[in-house]
Amino acid sequence: MPVRRLQEYLDKQHVPYTTQRHEPAYTTSEVAELAHVPGQEIAKTVMVKLDGTLAMAVLPGCCRVDLARLGALAGATVIELATECEFRDRFPYCAIGAMPPFGNLYGVPVFVAARLALDEEIVFNAGTHAELMRLRFADFDRLVRPIIGRFAVPL
Repeated sequence: MPVRRLQEYLDKQHVPYTTQRHEPAYTTSEVAELAHVPGQEIAKTVMVKLDGTLAMAVLPGCCRVDLARLGALAGATVIELATECEFRDRFPYCAIGAMPPFGNLYGVPVFVAARLALDEEIVFNAGTHAELMRLRFADFDRLVRPIIGRFAVPL
């Protein structure tokens, strides 16, 4: 269901994309191995709270969120990771931890690590732990209109 919903949205926007199924995996390194995609090329979505408001931090799978840098980018004073209870109802039909980085579809602001903006494509979980989606970063940027900045640091 989540993949189909996102596909319908992209089709209406005339955005080309590809999907790739793989065995279920729950970490970026597992997904990368099963899908034969370098880990640094898979974008992961981390849910955060910025001054109490939910937001998505999208970064390479081989990195972690530097909360202080993200807070500075967002102009927030209280920055923390969100708990599953705080966001699971916001993403119906999506598996926890596999939300696609399309916060615009869910009323959630999106922050993207500058490293991802350098790539031609963005690859991400498509709402499940068994399917990836790939599309041009320029199309993703045009549709989502994320705030791009430097908040990802290597693991």
